Amino acid sequence: MGAERADVAVIGAGPAGSVAGLVLARAGARVALVDKAAFPRDKACGDLVGPRGVQVLDDLGVRLAGTERVGDMRVVGPTGRFVRLPCRPGRAYPGHGVALPRLALDQALRAAALDAGCVGRTARAGAPILDDGGLAGFELSDGTRLLADAVIGADGATSRVAAAAGLIDERRVLWGFALRAYLDATVDLPTIVLWDEARWRGFPGYGWVFPGPGRQANLGVGVGVLGDRTAAGHAARSLDAFVGVLHRFGVLDGAARVPAQRLGGWLKMGMVGTIPARGRVLLAGDAAGLVNPLQGEGISEALASGRAAAEAVLACPAGPADHYRAFLARRYAGFHGANAAVQAALVRRPRVVAATGRLLTAPAVGRAIAGGWAVYWNELLDGALPGGARNTAAVATAIARAATGRSRVQRWVRSALATGS
Repeated sequence: MGAERADVAVIGAGPAGSVAGLVLARAGARVALVDKAAFPRDKACGDLVGPRGVQVLDDLGVRLAGTERVGDMRVVGPTGRFVRLPCRPGRAYPGHGVALPRLALDQALRAAALDAGCVGRTARAGAPILDDGGLAGFELSDGTRLLADAVIGADGATSRVAAAAGLIDERRVLWGFALRAYLDATVDLPTIVLWDEARWRGFPGYGWVFPGPGRQANLGVGVGVLGDRTAAGHAARSLDAFVGVLHRFGVLDGAARVPAQRLGGWLKMGMVGTIPARGRVLLAGDAAGLVNPLQGEGISEALASGRAAAEAVLACPAGPADHYRAFLARRYAGFHGANAAVQAALVRRPRVVAATGRLLTAPAVGRAIAGGWAVYWNELLDGALPGGARNTAAVATAIARAATGRSRVQRWVRSALATGS
């Protein structure tokens, strides 16, 4: 098919890539938006967009049809006791999230990017094209030789762009694996369950059941596997056991059964093991490891990082990496560095996981910290309104950063986000 020239090649048309393409195209840039899959296509996900993600969409004027508004969340501990975490507005985000299946969300965002002027391509990124400035494009599987002044990798946890640009150290990545299914059930609140696989041996992750449009619920499990990607089978083996836990705790009706159709996917947690930008190559969303290391949400960070990557290219086309890394350092470094270290430590300690789940959902403790837990866990401290919840989250943040300040994880994140490197 020959050569194609673009100002920016965006590899991956999920939330991060589509928002990056949308912002760039609206500014007049020539954008090639490339994805290996034909849309609409599905992804393993909890399908919840948190308050920060809702705010990004509102800022960009993107309206999504068919969403289910969600607010408070319920966390159930190993004994069946639960805490209701309130969802309250802040200065920089609304007091709610939305639920929408990824099949519909990603299709809508890609359509918005194409409407803004992006040129869509359905092809795999193959052999990298290099020049004196590093990665300059890809040979695509449809025969196109795609060249660009800047490349944004938004192609997920196993990013081809990150590998081609030498921006990933596989030995350091904190991997997670999630398995999701849909079932016909009515769920009143988004629910996360921390349960024991055996008494006092906590599951190294959590299970969820979230509401969706109509009577369709999203059910799944996410497991931390650190550097052992062969451990993904743990999630597959645990899904049926998790449904049994939901029946036992009364979260799901006893007649509800998980369907045979399931979808899995990898997560890179907390930016560890990935350098998010160098020169003219930027990584956004899952490709950069921008997944909340405590509760696994990635859509809000994908939307925010996609927009920020585009703005960095527009602000400094010749070398956007420093601009972008500075944004990530301000916005995410403290939270991701500290809590990725916490996650890495907990995955190895099932008894501590079990004890933590019991403590946090004990009635007196849960009632006292619910507001602050919601702010801290959902990474909402920056922009939270003054009050007890904000104060509790600020204390938790200070403790986490102090406890993990000398950890290898913290050092990696600070180094990866340092400008001028």
